[in-house]
Amino acid sequence: MNSVGNPWLWGSFAVIVAIMLAVDLLLQGKRGQQTMSMKSAACWSLVWVSLALLFNAGFWWYLNGTLGREVADQQALAFLTGYLIEKALAVDNVFVWLMLFSYFAVPASLQRRVLVYGVLGAIVLRTLMIFGGSWLVTQFHWILYVFGAFLLFTGVKMALAKEDDAVMGEKPLVRWLRKHLRMTDELDGEKFFTYRNGVRFATPLLLVLILVELSDVIFAVDSIPAIFAVTTDPFIVLTSNLFAILGLRAMYFLLANVAEKFSLLKYGLAVILVFIGAKMLMMDIYHIPVAVSLGVVGGILAVTLLLNVWVNKRAART
Repeated sequence: MNSVGNPWLWGSFAVIVAIMLAVDLLLQGKRGQQTMSMKSAACWSLVWVSLALLFNAGFWWYLNGTLGREVADQQALAFLTGYLIEKALAVDNVFVWLMLFSYFAVPASLQRRVLVYGVLGAIVLRTLMIFGGSWLVTQFHWILYVFGAFLLFTGVKMALAKEDDAVMGEKPLVRWLRKHLRMTDELDGEKFFTYRNGVRFATPLLLVLILVELSDVIFAVDSIPAIFAVTTDPFIVLTSNLFAILGLRAMYFLLANVAEKFSLLKYGLAVILVFIGAKMLMMDIYHIPVAVSLGVVGGILAVTLLLNVWVNKRAART
């Protein structure tokens, strides 16, 4: 796999991730805290975005001194584009978490442990999937066309999909899990398992955690191929992906009370997926520069959010 990543860069990134995880787990919402306030969530979100930008600045500085300005500009821009794409697509993940917590009536005070394990699981799963994907791209270049077609199909499907009115508890996966797990009907604090008359039972919180992890796998199938449209360098793919994931808990609490105000976001994300899919399918005919990709993705998100604000204001007047 061709990569700008060297042992020094990989080691530095590993240390940064370890420190960020420690901060996230030890400082950002301690055990027993009821919930994170809107103000606190906004501040933490700003912190995570700022750290990602600082990392990219340091990454550019290092490449500029070792490989030259042209390589530094190209790779730093690829990181920024990949980060923006992953951050945008992560919003859908957060909305699924909100739906799961709402359906299973998990109070805010008990959501912390699921979110912690959810983020940790996402880091491990995506790391494995990214290295696997990088190997596939190296061995079979044509698989990028498969990724492109899949993203194009997913984007169209997302735009045309109707609201799912099926009750969460009636979905086949949930029914299967309930059938194969000895489970209580009530939560027992933050415990994933509890004992009744000496018999070990899973609690509904374990079911929520399983569904959270599965949802991340599903969304990773969309988001990871999307970043391969920007770069196939595993170092940039992994770093931009993980920096986007590390801010998910803060993003969750930031969006928890305003999710219904972003009704048009799925259409913006659908357009982004269609654009990225088309970019991959035509890569050998016309190469869209990374800077153009960044501008298009940023523009789509900006237009979507502005339209949502306009629609919300119009709805408030009627």
